[in-house]
Amino acid sequence: MIDSSTGPISSISKRRRILFFAEAVTLAHVARPVALAKNLNPALYEVHFACDARYHKLLGKLPFIWHPIHSLASEKFLEALSKGSPVYRADTLRAYVNEDAKVIKEVSPDVIVGDFRLSLAVSAPLAQIPYMTIANAYWSPYAKRRFPVPDIPLAKIIGIKAAQYLFNAIQPLAFAYHALPLNKIRHEYGLPKISLDLRHIYTYADHTLYADIPALAPTIDLPSGHHYLGPVLWSPAVPLPAWWEKIPADKPVLYVSLGSSGQSQLLPEMLKALADLPITLLVATAGRIKLPSPPKNAFIADYLPGDKATARASLVICNGGSLMTQQALIKRVPVLGIVNNLDQHLNMEAVQSAGAGELRRAANVTTAHILATTRQMLDQPRYAQAATRLADLLSNYNASDKFNSILGRMFSRKLCAKSVSAR
Repeated sequence: MIDSSTGPISSISKRRRILFFAEAVTLAHVARPVALAKNLNPALYEVHFACDARYHKLLGKLPFIWHPIHSLASEKFLEALSKGSPVYRADTLRAYVNEDAKVIKEVSPDVIVGDFRLSLAVSAPLAQIPYMTIANAYWSPYAKRRFPVPDIPLAKIIGIKAAQYLFNAIQPLAFAYHALPLNKIRHEYGLPKISLDLRHIYTYADHTLYADIPALAPTIDLPSGHHYLGPVLWSPAVPLPAWWEKIPADKPVLYVSLGSSGQSQLLPEMLKALADLPITLLVATAGRIKLPSPPKNAFIADYLPGDKATARASLVICNGGSLMTQQALIKRVPVLGIVNNLDQHLNMEAVQSAGAGELRRAANVTTAHILATTRQMLDQPRYAQAATRLADLLSNYNASDKFNSILGRMFSRKLCAKSVSAR
């Protein structure tokens, strides 16, 4: 038996095989596993990556084996979120399980790592392979927090205050309803029921990897299989645009990107509202909207290297999602989040509570709100000061190192178990 303190992975002659599954309904669910996979040591691990190809052009050269699979259309995903409907029907999950199983059989991995591929809660245990999932800690059942009502039709009809009152009452039932499709498929395969709670559905795995820090997404009494990785940082592998060197150096820069899941139709009016400020706008549209007549202070691209754009910015305006806000905060840049779905609300509420940002609802935000809030955040140093405090906390985490450590401990225990059983 090898002592786990001696670094057992380095003494194993054959490489461990890691199979990643990314659910490409949004870019974040692809970016995070790609970032972790690219930082695995190829001398120790043979990496396979299963994903829909819709974001492939943004990922750059990938040093691992790609397996094409299908994901729900992003438009259908966003539509379901906007209505408050379950994202996945049972027939979709059933098809996913069949597709997962084919890839798992082909690869025969030692461990499976998923990001929002909910079907892995069926296909991984059926294959009897250890399963890790990447999630956000604010979805953890061990995160004791309130849930704000997202911009669902009910909120638009009766107003936020009344909708929040009703949402508080029905939230446990709503979360149970959203958990039914996956539990139906688990029942069909003879697997035990997962708790009827959306939070358990989103975080179910042998090991749950939180792409967060406790300061922004605290939890209570985490089980041993739940781990904080810290921020999983990623930027599109795209070249700098031709106009990059023409960005004025004498004005504050705002990086504006509503991403793959934000309300891109708001961009024209947002930019118009900011046109007369003495600032420069770096705008990434994610290829979701054309801006034929941008203001003179705006530089436009489909995608930008987010790390470089954020590094030049005094303020980031985004959809409030964790990938973008973490990228801003690690650079000590405050965030104005124009949020729509519940995930964005949960993340951005934490940033706002920490003093490093402001949250505005996409459903009722106005150009006057955006202009006033932008001025406020540029004029008041408290936002940048709070972002700096969070940057110091975020910098204490290295997600890739933490992920490697978790893998090493897991394989060490498996190797020890085999050695004991062979006696």
